[in-house]
Amino acid sequence: MVAGLSEVLSPSQVLAGSATHRTYDCDAYTVDRSAPTCVVLPESTEEVQAIVRWCNESSVPFTPRGAGTGLSGGAMPALGGVVVSTKKMSRILEVDLPNRCLLAQAGAVNIRLSQAAAPAGLHFAPDPSSQTVSTLGGNINENSGGPHTLKYGVTAQHVLQATMVGCSGEIVVLGSRVANGPESSLLSLIVGSEGTLGIVTEAWVRLTPLPKHVATALVAFPDSSSATQAVVAILEEGVVPAALEMMDFNIMQALRTAFGLEFPEEAGALLLVECDGEEPVNDELDSVLAVCRASGAIDVRVAQDEEERAKLWTARKKGIGAMGRLAPTIVTHDGVIPRTRLPEMLAYVYEKASEIGVGVANLFHAGDGNLHPCFYFDDRVPGTIEKVVAAGEEILRKCLELGGSVTGEHGIGVEKAGVWGHSLSPADRDLQMAVRDVFGVSGLCNPCKVLPDQKGCVEHVKRWRGAAT
Repeated sequence: MVAGLSEVLSPSQVLAGSATHRTYDCDAYTVDRSAPTCVVLPESTEEVQAIVRWCNESSVPFTPRGAGTGLSGGAMPALGGVVVSTKKMSRILEVDLPNRCLLAQAGAVNIRLSQAAAPAGLHFAPDPSSQTVSTLGGNINENSGGPHTLKYGVTAQHVLQATMVGCSGEIVVLGSRVANGPESSLLSLIVGSEGTLGIVTEAWVRLTPLPKHVATALVAFPDSSSATQAVVAILEEGVVPAALEMMDFNIMQALRTAFGLEFPEEAGALLLVECDGEEPVNDELDSVLAVCRASGAIDVRVAQDEEERAKLWTARKKGIGAMGRLAPTIVTHDGVIPRTRLPEMLAYVYEKASEIGVGVANLFHAGDGNLHPCFYFDDRVPGTIEKVVAAGEEILRKCLELGGSVTGEHGIGVEKAGVWGHSLSPADRDLQMAVRDVFGVSGLCNPCKVLPDQKGCVEHVKRWRGAAT
């Protein structure tokens, strides 16, 4: 395989060996691992096409990968084979300021798109918490969101056109640089397809004006219940903040340990609220804070300048990383529920963690009802991984029971394929498979992901059995 791909690319673009296997055998969903035979590093759409054609001719499975920050196993090579890394496809190819759009390769890091447009007062609005690392291609594959999704929407609303190498090696261009162009319906199938319909190599994205006025506050509550009730009350008032994020007590503990951040001693939960607009938004923020105080807020910190605003955002942006101080392994879930059921759902999450004897911390997009329960534990303890996976599936089933979904932005991957399958009727499943067939899926392109019971994937599920030392 290495020899064959070294003829398609240069030998320096083909990686193999034990170090490569260990580096690329999972994404950020670390409890499920499967090593590739080799990793290739293309630099252009044409090189990706050559790789995919070689894989088809050789009957070798291939899996696209960006930065590996995905949280559902989407970039894990479930059946081995070739990992197609886009990390060398990181160029911003064109910035079209008059038409407020930008063309970038799939490996371009999310935040670099905004940095390229910032001098003109524009930015790329989707801002996942991993935006300093995650790439455009991965954002498109997962239809990623972020803290500002509440007001600005997820990735799908900001992609105009994509170039993709299909499963059999054809190059297709979907969508239009003109918003709502005639082919946008096909593009909508690609965004969020988790790399199962082909490999996105380039995309034109929409650039959004930076807000002229921003007001940010960090509000402390005595417990998670009062914080989630405040979220419901804020949105009932008709106010739609740009961001409305929640962090619970265990996240606060991790932030104290990792970064020395200080919060009121009696605080059990935090809400990070941000309002923005073309006109001053102080009145809007004041309305939000009035609701928070009426809901039991015990402390309010309002940023007075950009430096203070950045400090307040540290609590949200660094929360997941800080959890490494609590345990060697973390599994982050991604269920969605109606916002009015947040108090009930959080109580269920804490109960499940207690039942299996692991820690749980919550930081999530409260305004969207997009939960991120983070189980933290030592996976060297026998049986712990199985308990965590089973409890996570019960939480996702509860989300469905409450009228929600199993994912908001992390995707199905391998993590949720079983639960997702139970939520589909036979007709739904047939329709999903028919859509895949339209794109000529052969079973080689990112196999074992999203749709359950795929041929050759029934016996997959390789749970990792120990933390790195």
